[in-house]
Amino acid sequence: MKNVFIIGSKGIPSNYGGFETFVEKLTEYNSIEETQIKYHISCLSDNKEEFEHNSARCFNVNVPNLGPAKAVYYDIAALKKVIAYIKTNEIKDATVYILACRIGPFMGHYKKQLKKYGAELFINPDGHEWKRAKWNWLIRKYWKISEQLMVKHADLLVCDSLNIEKYIREDYKQYQPQTTYIAYGADNSNSSLLDNNQTLADWLNKHQVKFNDYYLIVGRFVPENNYEAMIKEFMKSDTKKDLVIITNVEKNKFYQDLLVETNFLDDKRIKFVGTVYDQELLKKIREEAYGYLHGHEVGGTNPSLLEALAFTKLNLLLDVGFNSEVGQTAALYWKKDDLHELINQAEILTGDEIQMFDKESTEIIRTSYSWTKISNEYTSLFKQ
Repeated sequence: MKNVFIIGSKGIPSNYGGFETFVEKLTEYNSIEETQIKYHISCLSDNKEEFEHNSARCFNVNVPNLGPAKAVYYDIAALKKVIAYIKTNEIKDATVYILACRIGPFMGHYKKQLKKYGAELFINPDGHEWKRAKWNWLIRKYWKISEQLMVKHADLLVCDSLNIEKYIREDYKQYQPQTTYIAYGADNSNSSLLDNNQTLADWLNKHQVKFNDYYLIVGRFVPENNYEAMIKEFMKSDTKKDLVIITNVEKNKFYQDLLVETNFLDDKRIKFVGTVYDQELLKKIREEAYGYLHGHEVGGTNPSLLEALAFTKLNLLLDVGFNSEVGQTAALYWKKDDLHELINQAEILTGDEIQMFDKESTEIIRTSYSWTKISNEYTSLFKQ
């Protein structure tokens, strides 16, 4: 039996989040297929209990609320528990897979312990955390140094984006990093909600939205997702359709700055509608949108982009490598100053043209990003 310890997600059962969904799907597939892999999953909690989920051993890690340092503390505490478990149970074939590069300065010490017990260290470098605008310069510097040291000590870096893999190999070539590419996965099953579903009708009525008469944005409310550019450009466009924005909007400084820069309250087409945690409802909202706007420019393969390509007919993506490697020719691409022109062009596409984009994007998700494919690739990797 191969033992794989996964650290870095908040744990399972998952609510919503990229790494959490990944771990949920990976263990779910493993429990069905009986791949002879035993997963051990760290879970952020307020207690220290253990339980089984999807045939995986889940162990809770209780850490204090330390602000940005909480995630660092959590990963270290989880890693200590993993090493103790490997030692106590005399496990000889362990792989420790750490999601994201948060504990680089401490990695040299723990790598020696893992090596002592014959355990491999795999790391998912995630995206460019050190580029995120929410961090001050000191925290950004820490994330960059941490990434460097995680790369240095990894036996293998599993990248979910070809662009991230290229960046790791080029920027840290002094360490001769060993890398492989396994994409993030996506659910490609259609929504179970019918057009006359009451929950759907209530949502549409509440926000005064009509089928096929809105563009959609779904994502975290942070500057690097380019809300300012998308809203400004949408307001400059000629479309009569709405812009529905599903996000965890908070009336914070970013929101106030955005309001000053765009005056979006003066445009009745702009509709911040809060979050949607009902996944079947969110699928249906994606399916019934005229088009999807994607402005993420930091990170690897973005889950919301995969979901957009799976369910939304027409996708308008910021023209950066992370997005184009996924969307390929199944999407339209924009720069930060020409989105309004692309929206105007999207308005005059024929039904056949939109159907062509829809068919191609759905096929990309089905063949390259299905959870079955991704889980198979991880199973092969861990069993090698």
